[in-house]
Amino acid sequence: MGSGIRAELKVDADGTCPVAGAAADAGSPTFSVSKGLDPEASGHVTEEFMLEDADVDSVPDADVDPVFTYGSKTVYRFSRPRGQGCPCECVEAFDCPVVDVHTRDGMLYLVFHAADMDELQGVITTLREEFPTVDIRRLLRSRGDPSDHDLVFVDRGRLTARQREVLERAHEMGYFDHPKGANAGEVADALDISRSTFSEHLGAAQTKLLDAVLEK
Repeated sequence: MGSGIRAELKVDADGTCPVAGAAADAGSPTFSVSKGLDPEASGHVTEEFMLEDADVDSVPDADVDPVFTYGSKTVYRFSRPRGQGCPCECVEAFDCPVVDVHTRDGMLYLVFHAADMDELQGVITTLREEFPTVDIRRLLRSRGDPSDHDLVFVDRGRLTARQREVLERAHEMGYFDHPKGANAGEVADALDISRSTFSEHLGAAQTKLLDAVLEK
């Protein structure tokens, strides 16, 4: 059996994805995205995406047409040039086909399979060099590699900016080390907050992370 990794990433496409832009303008998440080479235009890709209760008149730099309706959901189709540096193309440059794409709140969610951790890290590094936000939503290791079968998804997006700052500073100062490199008061002083505020933020952050690890 294989030992690959199934990854789901959340990416701020930063205006490079027509689908994410159209969905954000319509105020509706996409439910599926599919694409293929445009047989009538060399170097172009034809894409389809589905929105619910939306009326999409235009996609930036592309003509979009409704092609099918499923009750309240409508499928739209458009053609675009390849090589525009969209997130999907960044992933597929590593020979990792994107197997699922959807959008929500203006963010792009990509699912693909990486052969190993090195390939996955290469994809993530490349995306982070090109786009302002790239968060790991979920990682699943193939059962063919039992040594890493407990790979755990931890969504850093669950933490507020302040909770992440508190957690990172506590870690940097050795608060979690044994013996401790710094106590709560010292970390709070470094953050210029009270000890009770530090404890509040740290406790909330740890609860969120434990919920993810323990799958609550």
